[in-house]
Amino acid sequence: MKITNKYMKYVAGLVVVLLLSCNTVASNSEGGKPVSHEIFDSLLKKYVNEQGFVDYKGFQAERSKLQQYLDLLQSTSPGSDWSREEEIAYWINVYNAFTIELILKHYPLESIKDIGSTIQIPFVNTPWDIKFIEIGGEAYDLNNVEHGILRKKWTEPRIHFAVNCASYSCPVLRGEAYTADKLESQLDDQAKRFINTDIRNDITKKEARLSKIFDWYGGDFKKVMPIKDFINQYADVQMTEQTEISYKEYIWTLNEQ
Repeated sequence: MKITNKYMKYVAGLVVVLLLSCNTVASNSEGGKPVSHEIFDSLLKKYVNEQGFVDYKGFQAERSKLQQYLDLLQSTSPGSDWSREEEIAYWINVYNAFTIELILKHYPLESIKDIGSTIQIPFVNTPWDIKFIEIGGEAYDLNNVEHGILRKKWTEPRIHFAVNCASYSCPVLRGEAYTADKLESQLDDQAKRFINTDIRNDITKKEARLSKIFDWYGGDFKKVMPIKDFINQYADVQMTEQTEISYKEYIWTLNEQ
């Protein structure tokens, strides 16, 4: 067989394409440069009000823009050279953005808990068990992100005030994306907003009716300090040793405007 210059050029071009494809897959699976959260930030500013309630119809109208951001998150997983703040901001945004996407997939609905119960999905017990996120070649569900990564990797209980489960009793969805440069102030602000909102925590010196989050994840807070001490860092009304604690019913109604 006679090998022509044209054939050699074709083979060389094919090799280049294959190498570029391999490099792309490696970059996506092994981590890359921290992603920009500007797209998500712009959507949150438009469709989340000051009270933290969400305009899901607005998000639905710009679904393609949200998908562009989700694709960006899925294209680059955190690398070993990412800072703590870059990683935490990334995974919080993953949780919140994909929760919105999950709601939009089944919208309209009255509660996120309708997904997987009233809406039947085989082999899925709760909406938090649906593996619809693919990052670094691995499939994730929302439980993986919250419990398998955020809670497992960092002793940072303020995370509980940042991840939003699309429900009335949840910490509010912040009207901006989390970013590494603002993470500490954002987490502090979320803690203050959550703890001092009566519908989630009703605190007096005599009695404190707290969110179930402090019951469910009490161990996360106690790793840092006693729960009363933790809350008192941010609370307008300070609890004492005599303050009696009980827990409020958690309301799963959709956090829709």
